[in-house]
Amino acid sequence: MSCTCASANHAELTAEIMIHFQGFMHLQNPGVLTFSTVSICLDCGSTQFTIPETELKLLKEGLGQSDEAA
Repeated sequence: MSCTCASANHAELTAEIMIHFQGFMHLQNPGVLTFSTVSICLDCGSTQFTIPETELKLLKEGLGQSDEAA
């Protein structure tokens, strides 16, 4: 992982992340829950994670549904 402070002081942790869609058009959308490994710089707090393919597909579908309704 690279961060703005270029520190080598990183930790990898597991995380439960709930991703919510922005805007009033998404109020009925519960969001997408994902479990990811998170890499965190323990000096500057910069964080990096990857969303698994299954949850990424749900994000794409959720955004597409709201675009059609708008």
